[in-house]
Amino acid sequence: MQIKELQSKQGKVSMEVEVKEIGDVREFQKFGNTGRVANATVADPTGTIKLTLWNEDIDKIRIGDKLKITDGFVSEFQGEKQLSAGRFGKLEVVGQKKK
Repeated sequence: MQIKELQSKQGKVSMEVEVKEIGDVREFQKFGNTGRVANATVADPTGTIKLTLWNEDIDKIRIGDKLKITDGFVSEFQGEKQLSAGRFGKLEVVGQKKK
């Protein structure tokens, strides 16, 4: 699947993308627990999309890494499509940028 094909509220999204940018990490409180969230910009040859990263996924990635998203989910926030591995999906680094 490619970024240009993604639709809002689409599930079972599997694709490979490259990390172009990672935004600031924000902390939040939910049900008495502290969590972390950040947005990254990822790209493939057809375009870019925001990728929402949760907790330990934030520490896994660096700019330039290639990611494989399996069973992800597309949502929409303020009119912009966003991709997330979500609760049931998986995000893995399949290629790291050379240092």
